Amino acid sequence: MPGLAPIIAFKVDVDTYSGTRDGVPHLVEILGRFGIRATFYFSMGPDNSGKAIRRIFRRGFLRKMMRTGAPSAYGLRTMLYGTILPPPYIAERLPDTLRSVEQAGHEVGIHCWDHVKWHDYLPWLPKQTALMELGRASAAFEEVFGHRTRTTAAPGWTVTPDSLEIQDAMGLAYCSDSRGTRPFYPVMEGRRFNTLQIPSTWPTLDEILGESGITTDNINDHYLSLVRPGLNVHTIHAELEGNAYSATFTALLERLSEMGVRFATLGEAAEQYEDDAPNCELQMSYTGGRAMPVAIQVEA
Repeated sequence: MPGLAPIIAFKVDVDTYSGTRDGVPHLVEILGRFGIRATFYFSMGPDNSGKAIRRIFRRGFLRKMMRTGAPSAYGLRTMLYGTILPPPYIAERLPDTLRSVEQAGHEVGIHCWDHVKWHDYLPWLPKQTALMELGRASAAFEEVFGHRTRTTAAPGWTVTPDSLEIQDAMGLAYCSDSRGTRPFYPVMEGRRFNTLQIPSTWPTLDEILGESGITTDNINDHYLSLVRPGLNVHTIHAELEGNAYSATFTALLERLSEMGVRFATLGEAAEQYEDDAPNCELQMSYTGGRAMPVAIQVEA
């Protein structure tokens, strides 16, 4: 049974071309200063971020964009990719940047092929289409890194029983598609799946910044209040913590280091917790600060 001392694992979602090009190297540099290894998940295919404008009709999406300063953090070109501007293919354009993360000692995995397509349309995609999305991402990953991925993390924590079945067939060591409290094996719509889930346990910066009095001056106080015995998983984004909020993230690392917590990759956490992980229901539901539902662990 794992000990109860706090362990912090950073999950880095890389959604866009600019986040890969600019945010990833900056995060690698910041983490390197503290000797921290993280788990990076890369979007491998086209950056169609401009197509996400369709989410403007979802309740809370526009407000979230404004309170987090997303237009300036992501940049105008990113907001136009896939609409006015053609989408750049991330892994094809930036293979050296992706490889540099693994060379720096971090763990790497697949976020997706097309981030917007998976996040916005997965529940309506035929199983074969979802399989093709992960298949294309897997082929690109292997071409860049020279080996198969051991892990994936769904965009926007969006899953279906079909996507979980596909991940099982990939023979992954673990996935990080969910929000919850502790590692578990997912049960969805009456089906139990075999790939361990390592859920994100803290809210993301874009979910809480500007809400309930939380600002860049006190957000790290909030995060430190969330540190609990055992595994704590914090999802950050290359486009935010690697860009406009890098100073805030650096200050968080300083304070966590002063607390003497232990840092781990998600892979290290999976090895530590897999034997004691329970079966838990996984449901798509809403959580604070998000305009779209996410996969949430339901404890028995």
